[in-house]
Amino acid sequence: MSPISRLFSLPKNHTCLITGGSRGIGLMLAKGYYASGSTVYISSRTKKDLEEAVKAIEAQDTSLDSNNATKGKVVAIEGNVGSRQGCVDLVSSLKAHLPSPSLSLLINNAGCAWGEPFERSSGKMNWGWDKVLDLNLKAPFYLSHECLPLLSSGPPGSVNGRVINIGSVVGMTPQDAPTHAYDASKAGLHHLTRKLSADLAKAGVTCNAVAPGFVPTKMSEGLGSYATFEDIARQTPLGRLGDADDMVAACLYLSGRGGEWVTGAVIN
Repeated sequence: MSPISRLFSLPKNHTCLITGGSRGIGLMLAKGYYASGSTVYISSRTKKDLEEAVKAIEAQDTSLDSNNATKGKVVAIEGNVGSRQGCVDLVSSLKAHLPSPSLSLLINNAGCAWGEPFERSSGKMNWGWDKVLDLNLKAPFYLSHECLPLLSSGPPGSVNGRVINIGSVVGMTPQDAPTHAYDASKAGLHHLTRKLSADLAKAGVTCNAVAPGFVPTKMSEGLGSYATFEDIARQTPLGRLGDADDMVAACLYLSGRGGEWVTGAVIN
């Protein structure tokens, strides 16, 4: 059996692309992979957000992490994955930064939410649905397609890269808020994860999803008008909200040797 430390750590020269990595869950993950010694490429539409994220990632104290002798590296790439062309452009920019045509991990994290009461009929309905589905569901498909040559660059028969999609528990159990497009997009992303797992397995690439419950972020603050954080915590089976440790631990497991034989799974 492999040493336990190897089962739950990243291999040397690990690289990952995290979309929406400048804030929220994406930033939590970027900090975790950086602390684990990975070269982390984060993308966002806004240059200012990326600059602030890089500072926050590099400023964290990783001295207590005994599993890695050196810190990782973080690289910011500005890009908008809300369209197919935007996804193509992002991967093109990524290739220019990679030291070799190889990527260890793609985390499809970028997402957005939109909602209005079902009874209302505003002029934003088409816009809202299109925006949410473009970013939450289409982008992971396009990016997985574009990144596959980078993720499967190892020798034939070897275990190559990983894809992790950030879903949501509301893709399994609808929430009370009128976020029809968001909830449906996450349900679709979970099913897309299972569908892609069979396609990517042919290239030795795994594809899984993490479907967290409520994790306090800037985006989730919008739910405050429907329920308080305390109410949400009480309704959660384990009685608390999620945090950075929960997100990083689940994704690290799927990224290392311990998750090498796991694909098509949705962890919630």
